[in-house]
Amino acid sequence: MRYIILSCSLNPKSRSRVLARMVFDHLKDRPGGAEFVDLQDYDLPLSDGGACYGHPHVAELTPKIAQAQGIIVATAIYNYDVNSATKNLLELTGSAWEGKVVGFICAAGGHGSFMSIMPFANSLMLDYRCLILPRFVYAAPAHVDEETFGDAALNRRIEELAVEMQRVTGALFPGLS
Repeated sequence: MRYIILSCSLNPKSRSRVLARMVFDHLKDRPGGAEFVDLQDYDLPLSDGGACYGHPHVAELTPKIAQAQGIIVATAIYNYDVNSATKNLLELTGSAWEGKVVGFICAAGGHGSFMSIMPFANSLMLDYRCLILPRFVYAAPAHVDEETFGDAALNRRIEELAVEMQRVTGALFPGLS
């Protein structure tokens, strides 16, 4: 599998999940395919630096992440940072992220926290040598809902993220196109 879309919100009415589905629709039929992973479907333990790594859901998710060339992380922004489920997933699956191309789709409560993804992105770059796509999607509440799935500008940005993901993974992993 070439791409994995990680929906990291645990909120049943998550806007970031709606955005994740939208980018999945752009990538699922591309060469190599895509998989949609919703963390709501996994009862992940909190990272404790020990027994958590043997949990069956961690054992299931780690190879999925390891096998992907490109990862789109769809996350809610809470208190100017990615949500705790996103951070916990990284702590649980760690080295599986090594050398991946990573893009972001963020849903937030306001317009002022658009740079909140940077500490998480920096960790991916420095700890796991990920290549972070400079184009990411940030959507405030007025931009997306379950009925309209966002305005034309938001849909265009999501499509641009998918195209950029395909372009960069194609350049880095040409034999897999």
